[in-house]
Amino acid sequence: MTIKSIVFDLYGTLIDIETDESKEEIYRAIAHYLTYHGVYLHRWEVRERYYRIMKQQKEVRGEEYPEIDVEAIWNEFLMQEGIRSELIRGQLAKVIAHIYRAISRHRLQLYPDVKRVLNELQAKYCLALISDAQSCYALPEIRAVGLEGYFGPVVISSHYGFRKPDPRLFQRALDKLKLKPAEVIWVGNDMFRDIHGAKQVGIKSIFIDSNQGVKSFENVMPDYRVQQFEDVLKGVAALT
Repeated sequence: MTIKSIVFDLYGTLIDIETDESKEEIYRAIAHYLTYHGVYLHRWEVRERYYRIMKQQKEVRGEEYPEIDVEAIWNEFLMQEGIRSELIRGQLAKVIAHIYRAISRHRLQLYPDVKRVLNELQAKYCLALISDAQSCYALPEIRAVGLEGYFGPVVISSHYGFRKPDPRLFQRALDKLKLKPAEVIWVGNDMFRDIHGAKQVGIKSIFIDSNQGVKSFENVMPDYRVQQFEDVLKGVAALT
């Protein structure tokens, strides 16, 4: 069957990112910011509350591979602090999420040759994206590195409450593309979340051995393996 779409993972595949969510500066900055909205907490209280709400959110969802929604976490946080306006909570939750991400982020850049390869593939195939991510992080970061407009369907796990390797996430992309698994090639950097996940729905896969991701998983092998992003073109050619 003819390949019609190439579907990519985002972080560790297209974008080289490094974050550190243990930094005290994150919670200090948020605690200070909250004082301007009548909320007075120590940074350790902010951190403890954030992780407690996160844990509760995962438990309620009851998924095998649960995904959090950081905006919903901060929304609940603000509700507990007495901010009753849904509109104000929603606005503040997004701002706080962005503060959290901005301070935790050390590096955000494309891997070499990403745009060149995408430009070449875009001429022949519909490109799509599946990412274990938060939409309030991923969409601005896609813009920041210059990838906006490359992808048709963009499937982000925070919208669904579960993450890869859950096959439903891959199926969402297939549904949006209106394609069968045999018409798609998946490109990812994690042998468990990406390659195992794609194989569960019968999608051929290219594994990128980048500086991130799980490198092996029992009884799972990609259909093609590359060391550098530019070699994705060779993988697509081999699999088509």
